[in-house]
Amino acid sequence: MEISLADLQTYRGAAPDEAVVVVDVLRSFTTAAYLFRAGVRALLLAATPDEARSLVRRFPLAATVGAVPGGFPIDGFDFGNSPAALRNVCLTGREGVLCTAGGVRGATVARQAAVLLGGSLVCAAATANLLRRLDPPRVTLLLTGIYADRDGDEDIACAEYIMAHLRDQAPDPAPFERRVRESTFGRRFGDPAYPHLSQADMDLCAQADVFDFAMPIVRREGMMLVVQEGRWRA
Repeated sequence: MEISLADLQTYRGAAPDEAVVVVDVLRSFTTAAYLFRAGVRALLLAATPDEARSLVRRFPLAATVGAVPGGFPIDGFDFGNSPAALRNVCLTGREGVLCTAGGVRGATVARQAAVLLGGSLVCAAATANLLRRLDPPRVTLLLTGIYADRDGDEDIACAEYIMAHLRDQAPDPAPFERRVRESTFGRRFGDPAYPHLSQADMDLCAQADVFDFAMPIVRREGMMLVVQEGRWRA
């Protein structure tokens, strides 16, 4: 298995036999994992708030979740891009509509991959386990958190942790968890200057292997859906 890293600026598209893990630790695919914990059956990905609202017209019971660049909540949505806001929520049997800057964009640019997964630290080992079972010839870990003002080390750390699992190195999660907290974006969480970025979110995002499922991204009827490994049926 050939393993490589790319970011949204360097990625050139998926080969037909390639697996891609779209890594967004802060916070898209951490939030997605907590949405599955809350009971959603599938997450529909929306590139824009208007697209999200259009999806809600098709799925009127869907919960809208998301943020604009910088992590600010979207006006009129049920939830921000916040795993902490979902800890005590029950959404059993409902769809979710997820609209975020990094994670959704990454899924869109890699949509032709033979295997496409959403990745974050909370489900990293499960993601690696699924990739080992599928055994694709090539895996790209696509980093979504690198911007002019952000080093993206939260995603690099997660990707390197997944890589270590794929290479059967039994990595200690603690250094990778620490890097999430100490990344450029990570240090904004809990800072009063960024009230929309809570310490509670960071405390959830920086925990490795909370969940034992991976999150495949599939295409159905012109839509992209994140699903919970082993529990979703069309």
